[in-house]
Amino acid sequence: MKNIILVLFLIMSNLFVFGQEKNVNNYKFIVVPDQFDFLKQKDEYKTSSLTKFLLKKNGYTVISNSEQYPKELRDNPCSGLNALVVDKSSMFKVKVVIELRDCSNRLLYTSEEGVSRLKEFKKGFQEAIRNAHASMNAVVYEPFLLETIGKDKKEIVIINPVLVEEEKDVKINTGLAEINNLEEAAQVSPNNDIALANNTLYAQPKENGFQLINAKPQVVFVILNTGVKDIYVIKDKNGLLYKKGENWIAEFYDGGEIVVKKYSIKF
Repeated sequence: MKNIILVLFLIMSNLFVFGQEKNVNNYKFIVVPDQFDFLKQKDEYKTSSLTKFLLKKNGYTVISNSEQYPKELRDNPCSGLNALVVDKSSMFKVKVVIELRDCSNRLLYTSEEGVSRLKEFKKGFQEAIRNAHASMNAVVYEPFLLETIGKDKKEIVIINPVLVEEEKDVKINTGLAEINNLEEAAQVSPNNDIALANNTLYAQPKENGFQLINAKPQVVFVILNTGVKDIYVIKDKNGLLYKKGENWIAEFYDGGEIVVKKYSIKF
């Protein structure tokens, strides 16, 4: 019973963390205010400057709210996130979290608490912000990649949550060569009747898991590690993939109903 509870806890933890990352990783811009609400002066203790510097390491274009915005952000303010440092300090500790909110002020991501015991405010807040940011390693700007396979070429379209940024033509590869994030354009819907000669999928490593492709090739699932052997979270679905005997079972909800499918997977 304890093992079952532990497995469920680990799975729910992964779902929560991934849910946050999924919401923020495809935004291109982050706006940092010149002054956070808990401070009395602009960039007091260099808190805004430090936050801006740290978030740039995550691959975002980071600007302060007093700077001139890039044209793309001016044209579409909702393509950016707002970063806030929130003070949760107690009498003996400086404690902060970094929040990422969308253009509607909806909270999309909260870092772990960064803590410092330093008594000097400047050093204490800077250390706490650095410690909070250290929990954000998985928050990295990743544009959506959509691929449409044509007869003679494969068109790749890079898309932000709202804006189309770039379009390229490349030569199509033969066989089951690595393909990038077909989830949006070529992901197989679990309820459609596209039948393979057999239900064999091929695993290609990705950060934090694998993408599972069929012989077409199309991405059927993207799965995420849970820390428990032979159990994975299915990305973008409320479900799990687990091994049963020699087969792999995918269980997930679709339209409010549970779907169960059996696969052979080549890792």
